[in-house]
Amino acid sequence: MDLAMKISDRDVLLVIDVQNDFCTGGALAVPGGEKVVPAINRIAQKFANVVLTQDWHPRDHVSFAPNHAGKQPFQTIVLDYGVQVLWPSHCVQGTAGAEFHRDLDVTRANLVVRKGFRRGIDSYSALFENDRTTPTGLLGYLRERELNTVFVAGLAFDFCVRFSADDARKAGFEVAVIEDACRGIDLDGSVAATHQSFRERGISLVSFEAFL
Repeated sequence: MDLAMKISDRDVLLVIDVQNDFCTGGALAVPGGEKVVPAINRIAQKFANVVLTQDWHPRDHVSFAPNHAGKQPFQTIVLDYGVQVLWPSHCVQGTAGAEFHRDLDVTRANLVVRKGFRRGIDSYSALFENDRTTPTGLLGYLRERELNTVFVAGLAFDFCVRFSADDARKAGFEVAVIEDACRGIDLDGSVAATHQSFRERGISLVSFEAFL
């Protein structure tokens, strides 16, 4: 199926967290993270609606391992909203690590959604924070614009891309993840779990080549 022929003004490209700290040399580098940029830039040219997300944490954020005595990155703790992975400090507000990768074409964006800025709660999804109830505002934007299909790309496939795709599908949108315009962390089998979740929810996996 040629998805390029199906893109309309009711479709949106949701680009997740293509920031310096998630690219090579960053504080929480996703292997090959920067390699998604050329594909995303080309795909974005096909869309009238492009939304970028940006992790935007305070220095004392609850998800940062250094803020918990005796804890190391990638260990977990239990918070009011459930299990939380502890991460290296990353995407701190106003730092170079929080900036979009320099080669990402941000001029196509209609909206930038900043997430994770509340100290006491992490935010993987572009639509809801990790308590699953606090909205980012993106869901209202998508509905107000009467958008129908959400195409997702970016970082990381098995965390923020996954949660964003899952939430968009739960909200009633058709969702397709552009898998080769994503890169994953693969923490304790999280990539396989993501594929399983997408199958169960009816989320499509498509290729960058479908947009050429």
